[in-house]
Amino acid sequence: MSNPLNMKIDPISRVAGHLGLTATVDPNTRQVINNQAYTYVTMFRGFEVFLRGRQPPDAVHITSRSCGVCGAAHANASVRANDMALGAVPYPLGQALRNLAYAMTDMIYDHSIILNVLEGPDFSAEVMQQYYPSCWQAAQQTQAEYSDIHGFSTIADIMTALNPFTGWLWQKSVKYQIIAREAGVLIYGRHSHPPMLIPGGIGTDLSVGESLFTQYMYRLTKLTAWTKVVIAAWMDLANFLINNCDYETQGLTYAKPTYISSYGYESPVLYSNLGDNYQDIYKNYDSLANTADEGPQTVFRATIVRNGELMSKSFIDLNVAQLEFVNSSFYHDWAKITSPFTETDPIGNTLAWGLQDSDGVNLYMYHPWNKTTIPNPMAPNFMDKYSWDAEPRLVWKDGTMWAYETGPWARLHAVAHHHPNSPIVKNGQITIELPTISELPSDLPSGAGPAWTVEWLPPDESTTLSRILGRAVDMAAAIFTAWDNLEYALEVYMKSQSNPQTSRPWKQPSFSLGVGQYEVPRGTVRHWMVVKDYTIANYQYHAPTTANVSPRDNNCNGPWCINGQAIGAFEMSVINTKIMEEVPPDQWVGYDFLRAIRSFDPCLVCAAHFEIKGKNKKLEHIITPVCNS
Repeated sequence: MSNPLNMKIDPISRVAGHLGLTATVDPNTRQVINNQAYTYVTMFRGFEVFLRGRQPPDAVHITSRSCGVCGAAHANASVRANDMALGAVPYPLGQALRNLAYAMTDMIYDHSIILNVLEGPDFSAEVMQQYYPSCWQAAQQTQAEYSDIHGFSTIADIMTALNPFTGWLWQKSVKYQIIAREAGVLIYGRHSHPPMLIPGGIGTDLSVGESLFTQYMYRLTKLTAWTKVVIAAWMDLANFLINNCDYETQGLTYAKPTYISSYGYESPVLYSNLGDNYQDIYKNYDSLANTADEGPQTVFRATIVRNGELMSKSFIDLNVAQLEFVNSSFYHDWAKITSPFTETDPIGNTLAWGLQDSDGVNLYMYHPWNKTTIPNPMAPNFMDKYSWDAEPRLVWKDGTMWAYETGPWARLHAVAHHHPNSPIVKNGQITIELPTISELPSDLPSGAGPAWTVEWLPPDESTTLSRILGRAVDMAAAIFTAWDNLEYALEVYMKSQSNPQTSRPWKQPSFSLGVGQYEVPRGTVRHWMVVKDYTIANYQYHAPTTANVSPRDNNCNGPWCINGQAIGAFEMSVINTKIMEEVPPDQWVGYDFLRAIRSFDPCLVCAAHFEIKGKNKKLEHIITPVCNS
């Protein structure tokens, strides 16, 4: 064997935040040696610390500032945690408005940018010509199957359209993400930090509601046509890379599906009837999937899949089973120096199923309701602590524990394989009809006008391309949701436009718990809040990337563990990626590794949770740890 090649990419560009990768590669096999691939987050942020002592509604707008890209994602998860903790859910019209806004900002806006501006350049003509010339040559000779929709004759034309700054898809993405943000801002008032989201509803001014809905529909029409183009182009490109460039299993995470998903685009009527106190709202949450009404149905549903096995379709189970450790992260373990805020969920289930670790510590101490964020900066050591990201894990009733992933592929796989009554599922696959657009934008191809039924069976393997395709198809789910909720909201509004009801007043409890788990562009975002005397006693949250970029540790037991370790999805995707660049090893850039990681669309500023600055590389001050007594 040739001498191993140590590859380090730090920072990884075109992701939100500070992320690095180091990998030891065999130049002959072109693959990672002995699982020696590590991804690490290089930034600490203190949101969870300085939320304590504030009033609960503040969390909606403070956590939104976690990121300038996906702020609405955190705001939506936080507002749902507030809905529960403060015992107030929106009227159906208010929930429909939430769905309408979010379908645009973040989903259509974010996915357009992620696919064509952030991920797309990795597959652009500029990259393919220089690093993958044989694949580029084949692309020039391969006709595009969906050319009648997207207008590109060959696969090479699609790759050329992804060239940064000059490519057609790159440029149009910049334009159409603006249109999506405009549609969302009509309801949110601003993006990416929506001020109109409030516990129990939304503060949108409907005094000119008819005009608002008309303007929204005008933009939705354009975006429906745009979505057809994007999905068709990526379907062609992905199929080509699988069939011609040996890319089918590149970026594989786990040999069998291992993921979570939660609720997204909830039914306005069902969500509005969850209850008026935190216990009832929590108890009734799974009715969002198990019942139906005459209005729009809940699109995405709670699911836990471990090593190919469906474990649960319950939001409650998903909450009880979630833990967070810091064995490989730059934080102190709080479990032995703090007291629990709660040992049970709102309906009496013992968190972490009442299990204990090998030291006799109750695992409920590692549930986010009981976590205390105590930073512990030090030099990185890949055999010990090496990342500012923590380690989310799931634990089951039998004591098994594992790492997992989340994302658009996961939620679409969940509904297609396990929730046949989701409105976007038919005959066991994703089936979404995008309607006819009679007044087509002049800058889009004519093929984007006719109705098109998007059909996709999410594969059982999460790979670079299945994650990218999942993101593209997820745009169709957002468009479906937008039309469905727009029709419903307009009907409700027209019946009561003199006094449209959107929001219920929230309460000021002496004690309550809240959890908001919501499907967002990058996967499942999770927020937990403990309220005492109408004050935040504890707040914790996980971005989707928190789980995906999780560093490895020994909190794993079961046949899915690798040498006894739980390894996060990012690191697994690099371990299972082969370098395909057609240049000598000393010229490798690591595009295949980068493609695997960018296909998750990392957001590290959300995952790490205030950056500490110092002189001469020495820390001058650290936030004083705040521990509950």
